[in-house]
Amino acid sequence: MAASEWQSWVGRTEVRKDSFDLSRLRGMAATLDDPMTIEDGTPLSPGWHWLFFNPMAPNHELGADGHPRRGAFLPPVELPRRMWASGELTFEAPLHAGAAAVRESEIVSVEQKMGAQGTLVFVTVRHRTIASGVLAIDETQNIVYRGAAGTPTKRPAAARDSAPEPVSAPRWRETFQFDEVVLFRYSALTFNGHRIHYDRPYATGVEGYPGLVVHGPLLATLLMRACARGEAGLRGKPVSLRRFSYRATAPVFVRETIMLEGLAGADGGIEVAVRREDRTLAMSGIAHPI
Repeated sequence: MAASEWQSWVGRTEVRKDSFDLSRLRGMAATLDDPMTIEDGTPLSPGWHWLFFNPMAPNHELGADGHPRRGAFLPPVELPRRMWASGELTFEAPLHAGAAAVRESEIVSVEQKMGAQGTLVFVTVRHRTIASGVLAIDETQNIVYRGAAGTPTKRPAAARDSAPEPVSAPRWRETFQFDEVVLFRYSALTFNGHRIHYDRPYATGVEGYPGLVVHGPLLATLLMRACARGEAGLRGKPVSLRRFSYRATAPVFVRETIMLEGLAGADGGIEVAVRREDRTLAMSGIAHPI
């Protein structure tokens, strides 16, 4: 399909319903070694809404990469690699365990660009998560598609990225390492069949990665957790987030020790980053507490 035909997908909408069941939320807490007690009414931690509203396509509707075949809601971009490039979330109201909610999604734009890595296609999607008739999260997600040739060492950033690269002198730092079990559990909790996260022969032999790839939203969730706990901004006490934007710039691989970094930024913001063992910036973000 020609790039011009993808424009017919702009404005396309989708509505999904789900409930924040205790089983998945408790599974997420176990996966992150979070000691929190989760009961009906417990507020969801930032980023945990990504466990829900995910497509559950039957096996015969999956592509070779494990994702649902494109062409229904998302445009039928033929480039094989799909990655979360960036996003921004505005938290309008809390979500609670046990509650039912609706996510309204709309394709905002589809753009093709040429770069050093070849042809890139950026798809911007807006998600609005609503519970009890109240808008809880207003989110913009930028997805990038790229070709199969070459070894993917960096992720391209969308033109609308608002997350700056953090300064080079963090005041807070924590190391973290993902093993295969964490990746498997997160894939299961999000019903994410993308094979780069659990199928090593596919990840290395087909998509050219040196190992299994850590999920982008999982990295963003860890950064938001640090901000909400007050760790990254050195506030010393938990805070509620109003906005969070992030930009992925390089993949993180299984059993690679990463560094989560942060510091209090300008205008009350909290600047955070994920760096790989070689200090490559893998993700940057900025949070604005209420």
